[in-house]
Amino acid sequence: MLKKLLVLGLSALFIIGSMNIASAKSCNCKWDKVFPKSEKVNVERVTFKNRFGIELAGDLYIPKAMNKDDKLPAIAISGPFGAVKEQSSGLYAQTLAERGFITLAFDPSYTGESKGTPRHVASPDINTEDFSAAVDYLSNNKNVNPDRIGILGICGFGGFAINAAAIDTRIKATTAVTMYDMTRVSAKGYNDSVDENARYEMKQALNKQRTEDFKNGNYKGADGLPEKLTGNEPLFVQQYFDYYKTKRGFHSRSINSNGKWNMTSSLSLINQPILQYANEIRTPVLIVHGENAHSRYFGETAYHKLKGDNKELFIVKGANHVDLYDGGDKNAIPFDKIESFYKENLK
Repeated sequence: MLKKLLVLGLSALFIIGSMNIASAKSCNCKWDKVFPKSEKVNVERVTFKNRFGIELAGDLYIPKAMNKDDKLPAIAISGPFGAVKEQSSGLYAQTLAERGFITLAFDPSYTGESKGTPRHVASPDINTEDFSAAVDYLSNNKNVNPDRIGILGICGFGGFAINAAAIDTRIKATTAVTMYDMTRVSAKGYNDSVDENARYEMKQALNKQRTEDFKNGNYKGADGLPEKLTGNEPLFVQQYFDYYKTKRGFHSRSINSNGKWNMTSSLSLINQPILQYANEIRTPVLIVHGENAHSRYFGETAYHKLKGDNKELFIVKGANHVDLYDGGDKNAIPFDKIESFYKENLK
């Protein structure tokens, strides 16, 4: 029973201030993304620190058509949960840069090329702060208009993006794509199937693991995606596998492709629910979900928490959760819709 509860409660883990501008340099290195390089943008490798002192690594995408004295609107982008900037967030960043925005795809704290130890740790506080740190960086970029900055979060970082918009009034427009609420799924399981007693047993097991981690001097990883499919996995696991474990989206630095989350990260996700003040967001929020996404209920709940006329829920017909990572075979990402949202609200 306990093993079952752990698998349920931790399932989300596998599927998923200092303004220290350290460097910005043109990226003439070998292309290391899972998507083709555009000839319409330049890419710079940048680093910046969040208010916890963790150095974050990002790729800054700049339209080649920009004049050197221009001050453009900008968008900070991260996600999915367990992915790196060379995957989905980079694709979104490059495509939106082609459409006239300066964009920053970044690795969250403790993952990818960003710093922080132990590795592969998640935190609702720190991962929300990572978006604000990206806004710090963009606000101080000479080619960015600091009054025209938005953010975009994918999967679990869709939830963190909305959470950031609730605290950071510098964020003028927010998009959450195929979003997860990582705190909700960690505490309550899928479709809120974990009750208080089951959650207590899960917390007991995780705290026991903390003791073992301290004794062993390392941190046990949560279960990740299988190396091979048997065909008996849930459909959404098969869909994750098709992105993270194949040429379609595999990247060596991606946790979901080639690693495991720190198991005890679940404790903070269970205990610190996000979106508590989403109803106080006064800037526009666009939530984009696939019609057939298993995660759709997270976005719908977030949409109903938002108040006033500053919100929109856009459903992509026929798309599943992972289709919105890279478009899948349906070209499912509604870039025209996302572009028009930012052009309307970052002006």
